[in-house]
Amino acid sequence: MSTAPASTYNATVVGRESINPQLMILRVRPDSGEFNFTPGQFGVLGLKGKEPRVPEADPDAKAAEPEKLIRRAYSISSTNLERSHVEFYLTLVTSGELTPRLFALQHGARIFLGPKASGLFTLDRVAPGKPVVLVATGTGLAPYISMLRTMLISDATRKFVVLHGSRYSWDLGYRGELESLARIRPNFTYIPSITRAEQDPHFNGQVGRLPKLIEDGVIERLSGVRLDPAECDVFLCGNPDMISAVKAFLAARGFTPDHGKQSGTVHVEEYW
Repeated sequence: MSTAPASTYNATVVGRESINPQLMILRVRPDSGEFNFTPGQFGVLGLKGKEPRVPEADPDAKAAEPEKLIRRAYSISSTNLERSHVEFYLTLVTSGELTPRLFALQHGARIFLGPKASGLFTLDRVAPGKPVVLVATGTGLAPYISMLRTMLISDATRKFVVLHGSRYSWDLGYRGELESLARIRPNFTYIPSITRAEQDPHFNGQVGRLPKLIEDGVIERLSGVRLDPAECDVFLCGNPDMISAVKAFLAARGFTPDHGKQSGTVHVEEYW
């Protein structure tokens, strides 16, 4: 089994923002100074097995090979207009191999960043100007942040709608930024939702699981965008159960999957 050479690490942690103990924003700067991508794509992060894990993580299921590189794909949340760093929105999986090590990183730490971004979960396959509804749970929000940070600067006509669900309001990463965007951009609607309202009584927003909210018409009611394949494309990223439920609902409305060479009106991030 191959191990990672000493020169494997090719990027530096230049920012680390804790949203809560299980969520963080990680910014890394590639040594090359260049990392080209299309908003919606993902990059690969990696650390060697010898790197420490955060104390709250479970022990490794089996001992990690010290020099072997553990890699995972994560959606990029930064705009591709930003050249100083690449940003990722991460959730701690206590039983995982990589995120317990990523969460132990501090400013200045070294890390592996895959040489190029990948993925077809982009706006390139949507007709110019057509409204998009961007639905996510948890860190599935990341690719939409990249899209909004890049597109809203120059596109004042296309309607963007973000429906983001989490358990509690303190799990709604980027909430302040999205609320600010919604105030200043008339073509953007932000709809946050939580499922544990009884433990978060001060939250002033939608309550319930995303498939039920969508079925109840929350998107049409708050954004004016009709869930009709002739009028919008829908993007889905996050919990697989949410994705399958919303896909079924949309299929009944005439939406078709966008996959490979098949062009459609429902776009799903496949690597989750």
